[in-house]
Amino acid sequence: MVPRAAATFGHRLVVLLLVLVMMAIAPIAKASDTDREQRDLVDQARMTLDNFMADPNMTWFRDHVKDAKGVFIVPQFLKAAFFVGGAGGSGVFLGKDEKTGEWSEPAFFTMGAGSFGFQFGAQASEVVLLVLTQRGVDSLLSGTFKLGADGSVAVGPVGAGMAGATTPNLSADLLSFVRAKGLFAGVSLEGAVLAARDEWSRDYYGRPVSPRDIVIRREVKNPHSEHLRALLLKAGEK
Repeated sequence: MVPRAAATFGHRLVVLLLVLVMMAIAPIAKASDTDREQRDLVDQARMTLDNFMADPNMTWFRDHVKDAKGVFIVPQFLKAAFFVGGAGGSGVFLGKDEKTGEWSEPAFFTMGAGSFGFQFGAQASEVVLLVLTQRGVDSLLSGTFKLGADGSVAVGPVGAGMAGATTPNLSADLLSFVRAKGLFAGVSLEGAVLAARDEWSRDYYGRPVSPRDIVIRREVKNPHSEHLRALLLKAGEK
């Protein structure tokens, strides 16, 4: 028969070993999950872009993705309060190489607005911005960008009969497309602020990088973004 003291010691030893094992594997588990939110956002951005490309009301958008110097995608732009509060969401920005036509890796941003006129009580929207000018790209890559101040923004044309329409407001740096509950609405995003999420980019790429390092210098890569970049490349070929 095992003495009680020995049994107690053995039990404590097992517990101690379990604690040590948990402490040892915790950093590994944490490291593998460091970029989970970022990967989810990139996947959601791909699905949002796919939805926009497949929608019959987005003929103008499909025809002019090839003309954009950059694309900013917010899969979920959430309203904080009904018509009185702010709204915000996380998004990714990708820039196009004018020589090769290839799209950059995604840089991570947040987008926030003090007020946002969601239509018909919608609590969330998908937002895509086509960046049409170099000024728009440069302003975005500065790290903090206010629509309407650091770059002009206009509402993009929506409708099945807009395929042959000319570019609205040729002086605009960006065109906004907003989709709420499957419906497209002409909602102005002027006044919204875009801010780089450097910590998200660091976790996604494994080292500190700025939006310019990602989009212009192309110093980092993550194979996970391949499907999003391939979809943009395919869209530009239409």
